Amino acid sequence: MSHPTVIEPGIAAAEPHSAFPGTKPRMLLIVNPFATTVSGRLKNLVVYALRGRFDIEAVETQRPNHATELTRQAIGEGFDLVVSFGGDGTLNEAANGLAGSSLPLSILPGGSTNVVCRMLGIPTDVVDATEHLLQLADDLTPRPIDTGRVNGRHFLFSSGVGIDADVTRWVDDHPRLKARGGDATFTYAALRSYFRDYRGKPPMLEVQVGDQRVPGVSAIVQNSDPYTYFRKTPLRVCEDIAMNDGTISLTSMQRASLMLDAPGILYRLFSRNGRLAQHRQAASFPRIQHATVRSLDGRGLPLEVDGDYIGHTPEAVYEAAPDSLLVIA
Repeated sequence: MSHPTVIEPGIAAAEPHSAFPGTKPRMLLIVNPFATTVSGRLKNLVVYALRGRFDIEAVETQRPNHATELTRQAIGEGFDLVVSFGGDGTLNEAANGLAGSSLPLSILPGGSTNVVCRMLGIPTDVVDATEHLLQLADDLTPRPIDTGRVNGRHFLFSSGVGIDADVTRWVDDHPRLKARGGDATFTYAALRSYFRDYRGKPPMLEVQVGDQRVPGVSAIVQNSDPYTYFRKTPLRVCEDIAMNDGTISLTSMQRASLMLDAPGILYRLFSRNGRLAQHRQAASFPRIQHATVRSLDGRGLPLEVDGDYIGHTPEAVYEAAPDSLLVIA
């Protein structure tokens, strides 16, 4: 990997890391050039600023799951830290390459929502986040966090089967609309998905937790709270969940009626103390270790992790993965 060309020489470099006498900690910076707020100029500014405290190698992702490949290759190559510069999808890929290893992960925000940044207390402005990372260079002490897994794929904050995954799929297919419209794009996609697939005869699924089986039309599993954000408002779905409690939580919706259910859904999502799990059509399974979501009608179910659509599946097997990822935040 080679150092990228620096085109912004006007930023003052910081002093070398005192904990690495005569050298600097090695950082692999993984950049998604297609993320909402990432540009070539911004990448070079960030690289130049970080180079004062880190021996940095910056690599751009070129295809889906490339960040996973890069992080797996980085294990055992002498890096002290991997930093994901992109959105939550890039971060998810990087985490899947590092989960279970001793190489820690940190974040520079480049997406439209940056859920994990907010949950870990990392600034969502990239300039502030870069300064935050420079300050952490004096003490690169990682801490473990939980992840969830679905069909072997790790997720940091949430995964969904059904309507929210279908919404994610449509938004992923229209990146320019996502960049311009932000949260409004997800609102449009939700309405579109509902009227196309969920108003008449929606795909039917079954949630199984232990001996309990509950039919429904959609399921959301969280590893941490909240489920996501609408602008600055946290949207809360599942109950009694945190990133360090060793469990996952699941909420399943048993019906999706626009007239009967939508008002209550919106109220519980956007009210200060509300959760979707409290809706009368919701089935809540907090603090669990395992769950299975399977199709009841033979149709493949859309599946998303951390806001990225990953395909259709007849069955989604969920499990908690305690202390599976090291982070620096």
